[in-house]
Amino acid sequence: MKDYLVKSLAYEGQLRIYAVESGQAVREAQRIHNTWSAATAALGRAIAATAMLSAASLKDSEKMTVKIMGDGPAGAIVVDGNAQGTVKGYIQNPHVHFPLNGKKKIDVRDAIGSKGFLAVTKDLGLKAPFTGQVPLVSGELGEDFTYYLAKSEQIPSAVGLAVTMDEHDIIEMAGGFLVQVMPQAKEDVISKMETKLASFPSISGMMAQKRTPEEIIYELCGRDNVNILERLPISYHCDCSKKRFARSLASIAPKDLKEMIEKDHGAEATCRFCGEKYHFDENELKDLYARAIG
Repeated sequence: MKDYLVKSLAYEGQLRIYAVESGQAVREAQRIHNTWSAATAALGRAIAATAMLSAASLKDSEKMTVKIMGDGPAGAIVVDGNAQGTVKGYIQNPHVHFPLNGKKKIDVRDAIGSKGFLAVTKDLGLKAPFTGQVPLVSGELGEDFTYYLAKSEQIPSAVGLAVTMDEHDIIEMAGGFLVQVMPQAKEDVISKMETKLASFPSISGMMAQKRTPEEIIYELCGRDNVNILERLPISYHCDCSKKRFARSLASIAPKDLKEMIEKDHGAEATCRFCGEKYHFDENELKDLYARAIG
C-alpha cells in the first residue's frame, strides 16, 4: 500500500479527523538508519504523528520539527515535516531492541523513557519560529502528542499511533489517527466520540488487519457522518545539499574554520536524516573563511 494521509471532517464539521498510512516512509527510515525493532517503532510513531500534525497545522512552504527527548536508551528523536506530505527523521541510538512486553507488543515506552520532553517547532515564515514544549506523560507517544495538543495548542485531541512488524523485524504497517474537537462542537458529539475512543480497537490491531486510513476514520465516526476532504501522498525525502551544509559551516566561528583549514585541510559533513556525506576541501574552506571575516 502506498503511503497517504486522509483529511476529513465529521458530524458536519464538529470534528476534524486525520488518518495516515506511513509504512513505506518508516521502512525507508529503517533502511537509512539501520534501526532495530524498538528504535524502529519509536521513530515510526514519531514519523506518523509528525505527518498528521504537519497536515493539520501547516500550509504552503511552512515547516515543522518535532523533537522527543526521553530518558530511555533511544535518546533524541527528531522528525521534520511539511504541508506537502514530506517527512524525514532520525533517532540518536538506532540499535535499541527489547523482547515483546506482556501484551506481545514492542515496548516503545522503555525505548523512549517516560521522563523528558516533546517539543514542536513551527517555521511559519515569520521572523522567528514558534516552539511549544510539554513534558512526556507516558513515552508511548500517542498520549504524549495528545497532551501536547491539549496543553500547548489548546486543542482537545486524541492521537493513536502504531508500527507493526513481523518476527524478522520487517515492517508490515505503520500509521495512526488524529481526532481534534472543533470550537463549535456540541457536547453530545464530544461525548459520543469519547465513548467511541474508550472502546476503540487497538490501532496496531487494526493496522495488522491492513485497515486503510479511510476505514479507520469510518470506524471512529461511521461512514455516514464523515466528509473526506483530501488524500495527501506521504513520502520520506531528505532535501539536504552541499550548499545547505556550506551555509552551516559559514555560520560557525571563524577561528574554528581556520582550525579546520590548518589542522585538517578540509572537512566532511554527514546528514543525520539520510546519511549523505559532503566533503569540503581546503580551498572551499578558505573561501568560507574569507567570507566569514568579511
